Amino acid sequence: MAAIELDGVKKSFGDVRALRGVDLEVENGEIFGFLGPNGAGKSTTINIILDFVRPDNGTARVLGHDAREESVAIRKRTGVLPEGFDLYERLTAREHLQFAIDSKETDEDPHSLLERVGLEDAADRKAGGFSTGMRQRLALAMALVGDPDLLLLDEPSSGLDPNGARELRNIVEKEADRGATVFFSSHILGQVEAVCDRVGIIREGELVAVDSIEKLRENVAGGATLVVDVDQVPDDAEHRLKSLDGVSEVTVQGTTLRVSCEDDAKMEVVRTLEDAGATVSDFSTEEAPLEDLFAAYTEGDA
Repeated sequence: MAAIELDGVKKSFGDVRALRGVDLEVENGEIFGFLGPNGAGKSTTINIILDFVRPDNGTARVLGHDAREESVAIRKRTGVLPEGFDLYERLTAREHLQFAIDSKETDEDPHSLLERVGLEDAADRKAGGFSTGMRQRLALAMALVGDPDLLLLDEPSSGLDPNGARELRNIVEKEADRGATVFFSSHILGQVEAVCDRVGIIREGELVAVDSIEKLRENVAGGATLVVDVDQVPDDAEHRLKSLDGVSEVTVQGTTLRVSCEDDAKMEVVRTLEDAGATVSDFSTEEAPLEDLFAAYTEGDA
């Protein structure tokens, strides 16, 4: 049974088609990254999962429950860190946690939850004096109440410094290790690449890709760039390389050539340069940055 199952989900707001028949399965226990530009449909998808918004067509099942008919049961087993959340300025961190604990009817210790997010020293400080990063940590602690089976994290790294972002990754990985499913929406692509098992990319309300980052790289210009250092670049090297099957782009920088190509074309690139009279002193492969993959899928190149 998948943790999240969306089947043909459509949603419009007036003339705006926010979702155009989204099909998605997120497996139990995986860390799933959800990417897309502003206005692509990320927030609408999350709101449908939580039954904050009802789809016009299609169905959503979460943790084995119908999102529309059994939303209360879903929320009891779900921890949510929403984008643009609000805190009570006059309540302390401990009081926020106690409120969440009482709401979920658990008997957890607020202090232990605050320790997990590095706020134990601020337990009795009012949230009104918290920095942006501290507010984000407190909201995350509230999401962890009750050891939820599903964590929905919408832009969880917002406001966190590098140390805080690293601690967030550790928390997410520990949650997955204990069996929780993590649905992770973020525009900080390095964070997604560091923790996610698979990613889904949504564009203009349509899910255009769902796979591991490794597989997505393979689908975009071979997913890698071959970097070749030579003693000299033959005059017709660029033309020769571009004529090879599997080569999509060639750039020359001094005596270094950067060739976007399929994996099975790499050795042919090296042989072609040697046949043209160049001496190859070194070659290596650079993986496509996640930013390039994101651009390729969201700008319509993939």
